[in-house]
Amino acid sequence: MPDTIRVGGAAVAAVLIATLAFAQQPAPDIPFDADAEFLKLPPNVYLGEVAGVAVNSQHHIFVFSRGGTTGPAFGAAAAQLLEFDRNGNFVREIGKNLYAFSYAHAVRVDRDDNVWIVDKGSDMVVKFTPNGRVAMVFGRKKEASDEAVPWTRVTPPRPHVDGQFRQPTDVTWDTQGNIFVSDGYVNSRVAKFSKDGDWVKSWGEKGTKEGEFDTPHSIASDARGNIYVADRGNRRVQVFDSNGAFLRSISVTGVPVPPDAHPAIGNQPSPEVTGTMAPGAPWAICITPGPNQVMFVSDAYPGRIYKVSLDGKVLGVLGKSGKQPKQFGWIHQIACPSENELYVGEVLNWRVQKLTLRPAGTR
Repeated sequence: MPDTIRVGGAAVAAVLIATLAFAQQPAPDIPFDADAEFLKLPPNVYLGEVAGVAVNSQHHIFVFSRGGTTGPAFGAAAAQLLEFDRNGNFVREIGKNLYAFSYAHAVRVDRDDNVWIVDKGSDMVVKFTPNGRVAMVFGRKKEASDEAVPWTRVTPPRPHVDGQFRQPTDVTWDTQGNIFVSDGYVNSRVAKFSKDGDWVKSWGEKGTKEGEFDTPHSIASDARGNIYVADRGNRRVQVFDSNGAFLRSISVTGVPVPPDAHPAIGNQPSPEVTGTMAPGAPWAICITPGPNQVMFVSDAYPGRIYKVSLDGKVLGVLGKSGKQPKQFGWIHQIACPSENELYVGEVLNWRVQKLTLRPAGTR
């Protein structure tokens, strides 16, 4: 223990010990039910890796899946956008064979029920109207006639190009309708556009410092218009105002990993693991609507969902890795229309589960 703590006397030491004991108390488990067969797919339609899930104001569910694959095993086109009603019944497929559909990564619904997709493979973000027509297009796909090969990571990173993406991951909006794209695996920044689609600015670069990113993998906003970025490789959620000014950092740490925890796939991580597979490394974030907002955060190992206050306190935890209902295989996106209703899209289990949380005091 450092000298600055020891010299405060017995009273200070007692307070510090009590504080540390409080901080180390495990977050409570949240009881929940899960429906892994909520979505009713029509005959001969299948989900692949579910990269995205979103819910609109009519409670329709949109699933962006790495299904409908065409092409070779490497470099295949794998993106399919499906809509279901509030009871899980299939409604339609949107944008079949769309030029931007290459490798699904996220789907979001804005306050006007427009549906937005983010495609990591084509480096594009597309806005659909509620009736399924293309309204705005962001970024540009590499031309097949011009050596269209995947982006590679280089050191130092390539300079950013305004209005273009390199493997974008997610999209959100502030209270004025400005558009924010987490961009992404290669660029490691946040790109901002006006509500009309005009380029405004970007912030961030590859790194570990405040305002830097290591795979900004998911993005969300609160009722004040603050922007939350899941900085997955750095095991934190960074919070900014709508102009990119850093506000705070949230880390889901101090929640003990169960001794019987195992990864959904791959070798058992070491206790010192960092980056993408570290406990609490945020793969997906979702902020609930309403006046009393909370954030849900998922990790890949030990495969849990954390309920977190917007000031960073872990309020509860649920789930673990596995293939059964109530277990998760790499949750890639969360939709949270309310505090006790979640929809989670899983990459490894090729499904969407509807979760109903039963926290203490509810029926």
